[in-house]
Amino acid sequence: MTLPAEWNDLVLSAVMPVYNEGKTLEQAIDRMHTVPIRVEIVAVNDGSVDDSGEVLDRLHRDGRIDRVIHQPRNLGKGAAVRAGIAAATGHVIVIQDADLEYDPADLPALLDPIRVGKADAVFGSRFQSGPRRVLYFWHSMGNRLLTLLSNMLTDLNLSDMETCYKMVRADIMKALPLVSDRFGIEVELTARLAKSGARIWELPISYSGRTYAEGKKIDWRDGVAALWHILRFNLIPPKASKK
Repeated sequence: MTLPAEWNDLVLSAVMPVYNEGKTLEQAIDRMHTVPIRVEIVAVNDGSVDDSGEVLDRLHRDGRIDRVIHQPRNLGKGAAVRAGIAAATGHVIVIQDADLEYDPADLPALLDPIRVGKADAVFGSRFQSGPRRVLYFWHSMGNRLLTLLSNMLTDLNLSDMETCYKMVRADIMKALPLVSDRFGIEVELTARLAKSGARIWELPISYSGRTYAEGKKIDWRDGVAALWHILRFNLIPPKASKK
């Protein structure tokens, strides 16, 4: 596949949803600046009640963040991601959490299949051969179960459907009819990409998961909700947009 000529100076847009991540936010942003590719950082403050908003504004003034969006209240990760996608101007878009669980050093390798025209989307898998922190057994089993159910309906053979690192060509990402407001965005992105016929690759990444004491936000209720989202986004057609 021949890539558009304007991709000669490829820009990766990193959409960063932020909710009460004031303790890790600046370090997460600084990590992004160590990546040897051109990155546009679009941060979305999802109604944080800590100092995340102030930190984002300071980093924007310092030139370390390209765009900052402040949601009027906590609308959820999916809503923040959708706002960031709409504001992104790069050729490729990736979701980047602000909690230090995912390492931006993995981004160049994820970008490569898209850059050379082999893929439209690349998922970074926490369950392949990459190094990872050892944490919760039942979280791992839950992720694998959700991935299995998603694969059965999408006919994909992913090893980690719930990964944050979903990198997608911007033209494709912006055309997806995304509606999720909360953590269902991971399921929805996968389902919409599968239905669009996108060429999806999967590569191993490192992963340093957090404990609940360190600020992890996902719990068993999100897993139950994900089951519904898998059925919803794979079996129910999206509503036609109103003109």
